[in-house]
Amino acid sequence: MLRAQTLMELRLLARNGEQLLLTIIIPLILLIAGTQSSRIVDLGPGRPIDIIAPGVLALAVLSTSFTSLAIATGFERRYGVLKRLGASPLPRWGLMVGKVGAVVIVEIVQLALLSTVALLLGWQPARGVTPWLWAVVLVVLGTAAFGALALLIAGTLRAEATLAVANLVYVVLLVGGALLVPLDRYPDIAQSVLMLLPSGALGEGLRETFTAGTPPLLAIAVLAGWTAVAGLATARSFSWE
Repeated sequence: MLRAQTLMELRLLARNGEQLLLTIIIPLILLIAGTQSSRIVDLGPGRPIDIIAPGVLALAVLSTSFTSLAIATGFERRYGVLKRLGASPLPRWGLMVGKVGAVVIVEIVQLALLSTVALLLGWQPARGVTPWLWAVVLVVLGTAAFGALALLIAGTLRAEATLAVANLVYVVLLVGGALLVPLDRYPDIAQSVLMLLPSGALGEGLRETFTAGTPPLLAIAVLAGWTAVAGLATARSFSWE
């Protein structure tokens, strides 16, 4: 049942052109444009591709585990899909596992594609296996944090409000959430706030990981904290109809 539910969720994601635009096309365009980013925005010292590539990977996690998941779940709730599935032999936790499984599969494809393109464009991450292992830890924590927030929004707001909030958060974090632009390029007063956001923690964590080989412990703590708080809030407030 879990395998069937995961495959169904995956098919639903693949059939949605808007979600494919968010998850694949936009990050890919930003990655390619990142090679010319010094002409558009000041990313600080270092090669633009080495700075922008980890940020694009973080953006891919945000687009799939937050924006796409929130919108899809919100409209399934509105049309009564969640209510009907909740009454089927599939346990309700199985529905959530299916959604998470679909998100993970999409992210694997995203990150593999974006990493390959970045390497072809000249990206030079820190050598060795350790940076990639730490990157996996950050991606898992980022997916959990953003996924919990997505379900919190989708399970409490109307579908139209979920659509608006999910897209607004995506744009705001893309522009000013320390995803693509390094944290030290923001004003000093904003840096401490941005580092406590899941976007800042994931973006800065991946940049530091692929530069120095290990992430800052604060990034891991922030992502774990958001996962715990948002997960608890979702468990208590999620409405199936």
